[in-house]
Amino acid sequence: MNSRVIKVLIIGLFILGFVLFFALDLHHQISFENLKARQASLEKFYAANTFLTIVIYAGAYIIITGLSLPGAAAMTLAGGALFGLSAGTVIVSFASSIGATLAFLAARFLLKDYIQDRFADRLRKINAGIENNGPFYLFTLRLVPVFPFFVINVVMGLTPIKTGMFYIVSQVGMLPGTLVYINAGTQLAQVKTPSGILSPTLIASFALLGVFPWIARAFTNVLKNRRVMAKFNKPSRFDYNLVVIGAGSAGLVTSYIAAAVKAGVALIEKDKMGGDCLNTGCVPSKSLIRSAKMLSYAKRAKEFGFERTQVDFQFSDVMARVENIIKKIAPNDSVERYTQLGVDCISGEARIISPYEIEINGKTITTRSIVVATGAGPRIPPIPGLDQVAYLTSDTVWSLRQLPRRLVVVGGGPIGCELSQAFARLGAQVTQVGRAPRIMGREDEDVADFIKAIFIKEGIRVLTGHKTKEIRVDGDRKTLICTRNSDKQDVAVEFDAILLATGRAANTRGMGLEKLGVALNPDGTIKTNKWLQTSIPNMYAAGDVAGPYQFTHVASHQAWYACVNALFGGFKKFKADYRVIPWSTFTDPEVARVGKNETDCLAANIPYEVTRYNIDDLDRAIADSEAHGFVKVLTVPRKDRILGVTIVGAHAGDLIHEFILAMKYNIGLNKILGTIHIYPTLAESGRSAAGAWKRARMPETALGFVERYLAWQRKR
Repeated sequence: MNSRVIKVLIIGLFILGFVLFFALDLHHQISFENLKARQASLEKFYAANTFLTIVIYAGAYIIITGLSLPGAAAMTLAGGALFGLSAGTVIVSFASSIGATLAFLAARFLLKDYIQDRFADRLRKINAGIENNGPFYLFTLRLVPVFPFFVINVVMGLTPIKTGMFYIVSQVGMLPGTLVYINAGTQLAQVKTPSGILSPTLIASFALLGVFPWIARAFTNVLKNRRVMAKFNKPSRFDYNLVVIGAGSAGLVTSYIAAAVKAGVALIEKDKMGGDCLNTGCVPSKSLIRSAKMLSYAKRAKEFGFERTQVDFQFSDVMARVENIIKKIAPNDSVERYTQLGVDCISGEARIISPYEIEINGKTITTRSIVVATGAGPRIPPIPGLDQVAYLTSDTVWSLRQLPRRLVVVGGGPIGCELSQAFARLGAQVTQVGRAPRIMGREDEDVADFIKAIFIKEGIRVLTGHKTKEIRVDGDRKTLICTRNSDKQDVAVEFDAILLATGRAANTRGMGLEKLGVALNPDGTIKTNKWLQTSIPNMYAAGDVAGPYQFTHVASHQAWYACVNALFGGFKKFKADYRVIPWSTFTDPEVARVGKNETDCLAANIPYEVTRYNIDDLDRAIADSEAHGFVKVLTVPRKDRILGVTIVGAHAGDLIHEFILAMKYNIGLNKILGTIHIYPTLAESGRSAAGAWKRARMPETALGFVERYLAWQRKR
């Protein structure tokens, strides 16, 4: 018997139960008034048929609750009147829990798959919460009898809570309410109405009882935190409210916020203020990409109506420009500026002695809280022979003043792709090697293929699906040997310089975290909870060192939560919000994304619809000779709610923000379509994508009526 037949039978059973319940007038038979009127005869029957009465009563109770029929309250009163407080409580407790579990199972079998599939994206966080805190939620609902009994059974059946857990928590959680009703039933003659049993005072007592598990949990957390901190001596006074270690994006924003609220804050940095983003990451890479783009325009001179254009340049001048741009931005992140803001900036290497004490430059400072924002550094893969060459990373490549003739870039992620294209445009012969099946592994296949085709057109040799095997050095000849995954054949790539762009590893060593026992994730980042709190209660982490997203804008975003929770967590804590995280890879064309893509949805079994608008149809893109790329929008089936957007094209990193805002505040494609966009701009691509979504869902039947109506009007 297949599941569809079983579902039909269960639905039929529910319908039959309801029909019989009302057709046989059972809702009057087990009413409060009828029970009071027949109390004496029921007690007489019970005295003569004790076991049979218990069986009939328990069976009826299970059927009523299992089919979610009205009458459970009256049945509970009858149980008290017939069996007394002790026996009645036991019988009703088991019967009600069994019936509730049957209703729970029925709802799960009939509706769970449908509800979870249809609303998978919205329910993901609810499901995670139920898996972690489901027993607490259910216990609270069961303790407060104002929540409808059958509604709780049905709703919990749609969640991932386990059946055994549901039964146990229901049995325990319903016990106080059962006792109250059974006790009232033992005095049935004195009870005037069922509603009179639950006085406002009693309801308030139940509500307090429902909150008890949460109070107990909070108290347990307090005890746990105190036990962790008891190992350390707490100073009688503190030099600072907050000490921040690391002056990158997360550290700077944390310090800025702390100083703004007049906290005593120290910022410790062992290297340069501004961290990776200013000195070796976002700023220099985008500066280099911009210079390289100018050269690409020169090579495309005919597209813009010029016979030819030649640009003479020195690579050292390009790198000097990058250096000058860093110097122009540096004052925003400087010691002088942050000192004026009220931050004590300390240069040196911090060593955390205890959660309250940090040693710096031979001096110990004390603090109530610590935020670790030490960022991440290039991950160096274990390639045999690597120690024989002076390899480059995203940190050290900026020291180059002579362009490598042949450059190998190991890594197919954002950093590897951006630098591969930039150096190729500057004149290097670039080979990009990646072990994954495609570059930009986090993006959809069509996106990766589109960028790969651009790379190949620009002369970049792209070796995807190749694992680095070893580096061989023979005099001045340097060769990378990599193995092709498809046929296990070795491929030799000669190079003058090799750039490693194989990801970034969190900077957690050398500051005392190991000695304190601060927990780390499997990927080496610091393990934090939803408040960005580490395993040491007064220590927080933000930015690349914490993950899970290693982006400058996410580091700044996390910094607010880390700072506020570190300073004011005793009053109120805020959970870090990762609902809408965008990012962009600054190749040319750029690739920007927010939310899910097709790969994500398929992996998570999330139903979706795809709308694709090709930018080659956009007037401004045509006018700019940038008519390539596309906007791909994923929506909930039959709705305009956005699941995710990927844009491939010129200025995609700027264009994506309309969709970031839409997803953040649940704005659908219909509202984007109804918003006026300036013509002619690249931003019109967002409205055009919304229009493509709308056209694909035009009601053909309604259009047929409209067509006939308009044809009729022309004849009048």
